[in-house]
Amino acid sequence: MKLQECYEFCRAVQRTYSRTYYFSTRLFPPEIRRHVHALYAFTRYADEIVDDPQNGASADARLEAIEAFEAETMAALVGEEIEDPILRAFTNTARERGIGQCHLKPFMRSMKMDTYVRRYQTYEDLEEYMYGSAAVVGLMMCRVIGVEAEEALPHAEALGEAMQLTNFLRDLREDWERGRVYLPLEDLKRFGYSEEDLGMCRVNEAFVELMRFEVEQARTLYLIADEGIRYIPHGRRYPIIVARHLYAAILARIEELGYDVFSCRAETTFAEKLRVTATCAIREPGEILARATNQRTATA
Repeated sequence: MKLQECYEFCRAVQRTYSRTYYFSTRLFPPEIRRHVHALYAFTRYADEIVDDPQNGASADARLEAIEAFEAETMAALVGEEIEDPILRAFTNTARERGIGQCHLKPFMRSMKMDTYVRRYQTYEDLEEYMYGSAAVVGLMMCRVIGVEAEEALPHAEALGEAMQLTNFLRDLREDWERGRVYLPLEDLKRFGYSEEDLGMCRVNEAFVELMRFEVEQARTLYLIADEGIRYIPHGRRYPIIVARHLYAAILARIEELGYDVFSCRAETTFAEKLRVTATCAIREPGEILARATNQRTATA
């Protein structure tokens, strides 16, 4: 398979598994878009290994599989020839955009944690996991889109964590069925909501208060992330802004559902995606102009 075909394979993976993120990715210039496809497909590949939804492998087998994937990734990163299309595209992106072991080691560590850590006692414990599984992905995105300012990095980390916390809230039932609880147990205790309640998909006053608290935590992270937008090069901010607001819209959808994320999946419709995209364009007219200028330059 040619390298371009590997990138196309990654695009198909993202389109299949992440309609929201794929929608915003299409707003990037073509030379950036393929790298975002590769980064997404790579992280999704790792998720599939540790979740192993089809084969039901043991925790030890999944840990062994992710360790093998890590070794293969590191070998490919230094030029070893491999056949896997996702790894071929991603490691090419990593070499071109400056993604290295300082990013991949923490990511792989969190993926390994998913094979043996099922609960997080405190938010600080959860943050340790999210650093590798989400914050570092934000740092890799900085490399992909050409962010150079060191001051941007904490904000990129916050955006990664905000998006992942949003996913945690949306996917409570699915994660429970995989044996995982990504909400800190201290938070459940604080609001008087038990794991038994969670297993029964019980939506009561305690659950609503718990969800309100977690939603506000996520929104605080989005606000921290917003402070870093100015560090993104012009012409590449708009897709990040759109992605940020699309994910935040999931929180609003959760609220509209009365926080019942068990009976109905909280997601945005295509019409809502278009509305958010248009609203972001109105708020960021300079970005639309920069993007159009870059496109004309690229095709001249």
